[in-house]
Amino acid sequence: MKRTHFVLLCFSVFVTNTSLFNLLAQQDSSQKLHFEGYLETYYSYDLNASGKNDKPPFLCSYNRNNELNINIGLIQAGYNTTKTRTQLGLMVGTYANVNLAHEPDLLKNIFEAYAGLKLLNLRDIWIDAGIFSSHIGFESAIGKNCWNLTRGITAENTPYYESGAKLSYRTPNQKWLICFLYLNGWQRIQRLSGNFTPAWGHQVMYTGKNDFVVNSSTFVGSLEPDSLRKMRYFHDFYTQFYLTKRLGCIISFDIGVQQKSKNSSNYNLWYSWSIVSKYTFSDHSSIAARVEYYFDDKQVTIFTHTPNGFQTFGYSLNFDYSLYKNTIFRIEARSFYSKDAIFLLRTKPTHTYYFMTTSLAVSF
Repeated sequence: MKRTHFVLLCFSVFVTNTSLFNLLAQQDSSQKLHFEGYLETYYSYDLNASGKNDKPPFLCSYNRNNELNINIGLIQAGYNTTKTRTQLGLMVGTYANVNLAHEPDLLKNIFEAYAGLKLLNLRDIWIDAGIFSSHIGFESAIGKNCWNLTRGITAENTPYYESGAKLSYRTPNQKWLICFLYLNGWQRIQRLSGNFTPAWGHQVMYTGKNDFVVNSSTFVGSLEPDSLRKMRYFHDFYTQFYLTKRLGCIISFDIGVQQKSKNSSNYNLWYSWSIVSKYTFSDHSSIAARVEYYFDDKQVTIFTHTPNGFQTFGYSLNFDYSLYKNTIFRIEARSFYSKDAIFLLRTKPTHTYYFMTTSLAVSF
């Protein structure tokens, strides 16, 4: 069975069984069955004229050059009661092709698929199991939820999704979210063959007045088979705040270390930071700028095969315009500057890379 046929079959089965949900509704008036959709098309132009169809391999979203394409097309359905919750999301697009390339065919089109159970009646404590969005970082695969059109280098090289189990608690005043996670690995649905080492994570998020957010997330695990196990320890921190009603800012800093070899006491280190600012002119228009830096001289996460590894600054500026309440047009100019000549200017190695991207996103 072709993968696209499998996706359509799964979702049609989910939708056509809504009669079961309607029957349950007679027993629990607090339940809610909901459907959502999101489609984001894009065109990206390589100003370096490198002649390649794909962008550099450290970019996973909007990664096709000089062609109209779909970054992500997504259909989601969820069913919630006061004590249970489920979510199923199926997707297509270049985002799925790249980020889930190592997953088995029948899993490559799953965006989310999890079920949750509330553990205590008087406390907001849940256990969820399945496939869900990553607890790391302030950017996601859904473009309309991100201030910049394209994703930052850090987001592209940390998990967008994860699978396993998550225990979460939200305080009665809704200000604190605390999560503990048992995971199948670093952006893995199916565990890597030969890897039996569980991965762990945590998240603590504080949300205050005026959308003030402080977040701390971690990951501990191995990306290798147990015979080659190299433990990775990673921490993500970001804060979001508004200087005025119209001007917002996000500051992030991530750092990780990984063993050089199995049972080694020596580690390779990498880190990154970014500053994003957004100014909203009106309900219809806004601009956002980003400055970022990624340091990985030992090539733990990004391979360049050059003497200094990946040491790269990034800059971007985007303009957004909401054509309708559920439709947004975006255009962005972006550039990179690397210590080593890891890019191409036509056919010659160069330190810089420039490109333009536009997108049209519709949610329903």
